[in-house]
Amino acid sequence: MGNQGKFYVTTAIPYSNAEPHLGTALEAIGTDVVARWKRLTGYDVFFLTGMDENSQKTVKAAEERGVEPRQLIDYISGKFKELWAKLYISYDDFVRTTEPRHWKVAVELFNRVFKTGDIYEGTYAGWYCVGCENFLSEEDIADGKCPVGHSAIEWVSEKGYFFRLSKYTDAVREHVERHPEFIEPDFRRNEIMNSYLLPGLKDVFVTRESNGWGIPVPIAPGRVLYVWFDALVNYLTGCGFLSDGEKFDRYWPADLHVIGKDIIRFHTTHWPAMLMSAGLPLPRRVFVHGFVNIEGVKISKSAGTAVDPGVLVEEFGADSLRYFLMREAPYAQDISFSRKKLVERHNRDLANDLGNLLHRTLTMVAKYRDGVVPKAVDGDEGKPLREAAAALPGSLEPEIEALRFNRALEQIWDVIRQANRYVEESSPWSLAKEASQQKRLDSVLYTLLESIRLVSICLWPFMPASSAEMRRQLGLGGTTDDVPVGQGGWGLLSPGTKVEEGTPVFPQKEISE
Repeated sequence: MGNQGKFYVTTAIPYSNAEPHLGTALEAIGTDVVARWKRLTGYDVFFLTGMDENSQKTVKAAEERGVEPRQLIDYISGKFKELWAKLYISYDDFVRTTEPRHWKVAVELFNRVFKTGDIYEGTYAGWYCVGCENFLSEEDIADGKCPVGHSAIEWVSEKGYFFRLSKYTDAVREHVERHPEFIEPDFRRNEIMNSYLLPGLKDVFVTRESNGWGIPVPIAPGRVLYVWFDALVNYLTGCGFLSDGEKFDRYWPADLHVIGKDIIRFHTTHWPAMLMSAGLPLPRRVFVHGFVNIEGVKISKSAGTAVDPGVLVEEFGADSLRYFLMREAPYAQDISFSRKKLVERHNRDLANDLGNLLHRTLTMVAKYRDGVVPKAVDGDEGKPLREAAAALPGSLEPEIEALRFNRALEQIWDVIRQANRYVEESSPWSLAKEASQQKRLDSVLYTLLESIRLVSICLWPFMPASSAEMRRQLGLGGTTDDVPVGQGGWGLLSPGTKVEEGTPVFPQKEISE
């Protein structure tokens, strides 16, 4: 596998007005899967996440809680970091947009765009959605509401500065046409093309009147940067723009932005135009994932449909939740969550299929071979399983590259289920009773152990703690932080290795309300 070069991947940065929910967990987990897979296949990975802390939503949320904005953002940032640690999110940097390093970058980008001539003074009069910090045209509004479902729309009229987004319509459209992978999946690309790029982009307001919170506009005292012009710049801040030239030259442009469908417009029209204006290279891909619905209803704190992922981690374990969110539906589509579905998925796939395979294999090795990995003698024994397991790492590559996580996991489970069938078909307990079948028993047990080893490697991006525990029980050590690169070939489990028969990795769960 070796060194494959660099790979820079980011999540979007959530607003710091509320605690994390399943939707933010979905995004972080999916991005983490990509980052871990790239590390596993030999890439120098830089994985960025963070918090969007300069928005007016933050100020309003702080007022509602009776605290200062700084107290709120420190608390919310801490809650996200705490959850990401519980979920094994392996980020390399965490940018908070209130940090001095980020303010310098945001001001520098504004100055560059201003010097290009793409910032001009004017007056904005129109609708504004506080919920998603978005200026709305009349055609954007549906039944008096923001199109992404927020209800807090207010009329705004103020002087400030605009960005000539319209100037970049043709350039952005041509870029998308030349590089269709810039917006994925394709139905999201068609949405942006038909709704914005073909009709033509409109200039956007990029400053707001200051309420004492936000990044001051260098050319306009009393005004702050519009939160989106500020927030998008975090991707430059994180990889060293202005602070570490060598790092920036190494990692920029970003290889993949992973975002939710509610912010696609900013990332695929505003962001590339801002970079073009500033003379910087564009990111290579923007992948748009779906939302998490609770019992078929969109997540809403006010409606009582929000679920605390931290509570689920405490009850089911991080890997069970990671597995469910990556397995239940295509990453590009909405996913429907319920406790019943989580329990059923946990019991069927993790406890019965994977957990049972590992536990009974190690039990047989302990019983028949004193807990020591035997040497495979018959090269043809279990050949279909061997071939399927050996091919697994390579077959996952295109699926994970395309963020088709559910299909990647389906392939892994095909091998797990094949291994369970192989146990039944080969009947090691029967072979153990016959002196003439001892070499075949060695080969059967080795085939099962080596198949499990390969499965454990392929599961590491999805379920790092379980992968590490599987490797520990196989006598290979291992942590949630790393799986050795280049361990995908067949036959790398050394005979004579002492396995450790442990407790089942995934105990059964009961459905409770």
